[in-house]
Amino acid sequence: MKSFIALLLMVVSVTGIAESNLPAQSYIRFETTEGNIIVELDGQRAPLTVKNFLALVDSGYFDGTIFHRVIPGFMIQGGAYTPGLTSKEPVGELPNESGNGLRNLRGTIAMARRSGPHTAAAQFYINLADNPSLDPQPDHWGYAVFGFVVEGSETVERIAASPTGPAGQFSKDVPIVPVVIKKAVRFEYGN
Repeated sequence: MKSFIALLLMVVSVTGIAESNLPAQSYIRFETTEGNIIVELDGQRAPLTVKNFLALVDSGYFDGTIFHRVIPGFMIQGGAYTPGLTSKEPVGELPNESGNGLRNLRGTIAMARRSGPHTAAAQFYINLADNPSLDPQPDHWGYAVFGFVVEGSETVERIAASPTGPAGQFSKDVPIVPVVIKKAVRFEYGN
């Protein structure tokens, strides 16, 4: 718990200085084979996560990746695999910003990670329901929420309804017909 508090204080102090030029809100459009999803990213509450995510978007990293894990009533996850289930996740890890006041509610976007708290890199998920078990608790780290869907909830629901099964290294939850992120772009919302 002491290490959690120390890291949180470090993130708050560093982000107040290093990320002051980050916009409060940034918008990303995911153009998928099921339609578009527009998300608003919260650069105030999750500055390190948003900075990393925007860099990935700007580099074209997400283009051609898939939603590789779909669990109705829970979440849809993407950002690490190509349609052939080849991993392209970048090397590196982010400090976990799950204590930022944003909760894993229906329609929010958050960083997926391995079991360690600071192991997120590029994979993200969109909550299909309120998932309080993914929020930080006094005895464990949560998953960092960094924005929410502002348009395209019907696309999210279409993806959530995709028939799934086992594929490659995954025992289940992979859409049988790949749901591809054709392009992810940053843009000015309303333009």
